[in-house]
Amino acid sequence: MEKETVRIENFSDAVFSIAITLLVLNLHVPDTNAVKNGADLLVFLKGEWKSYLAFTLSFFSIFIMWVNHHKVFKQIYSRNTAIMFANGLILFLVSAVSYPTALLSRFFDGEASSIAVALYTGIFLLINISYNLLWFVASNNKKLLRPGITNTAIKKIRNNFLYGLPTYIIAFGISFHFPAIALAINMVLLVFWATSSGKINLAPE
Repeated sequence: MEKETVRIENFSDAVFSIAITLLVLNLHVPDTNAVKNGADLLVFLKGEWKSYLAFTLSFFSIFIMWVNHHKVFKQIYSRNTAIMFANGLILFLVSAVSYPTALLSRFFDGEASSIAVALYTGIFLLINISYNLLWFVASNNKKLLRPGITNTAIKKIRNNFLYGLPTYIIAFGISFHFPAIALAINMVLLVFWATSSGKINLAPE
């Protein structure tokens, strides 16, 4: 069976690449008039540590999403309109990741921390929903999937994405009152998506 999703995957890869590339625009270089020597430069760089943290979080978040996206499409061989729009929703949210991450880095240790964490958690809740939607649409018609894929494999992939949904909902709910705990849950989930992506790659090509 010939794979029909090549154009979708190529377009998606381009969006992921651009989203990652644009992250560097949030890193600022000091004005030459403000930096007179090495000591001044070090002071400036130390003051920008939140920006570096936001860049790192955004980069690895998008990278892990790309890994999971790539492995999902190893199981999807055909496409329909619903798959294209579900994938478009993922790409839209991927493009937006850097903004709530930047807000988080700037306001986490202030009075606006709860809102900053809520926005950060909210974007990943929506991303999780969009991945669940993509797999639901694709697996609803087995003819769209890789030839020979089993019902057990379909269920494992579905469950892998569903596991994160209630956890993200809980993190979002408590972010307004316990932002540090909500952020910690998000970091645990990030590690979970990185380590569980192997479950999506259930069989050789």
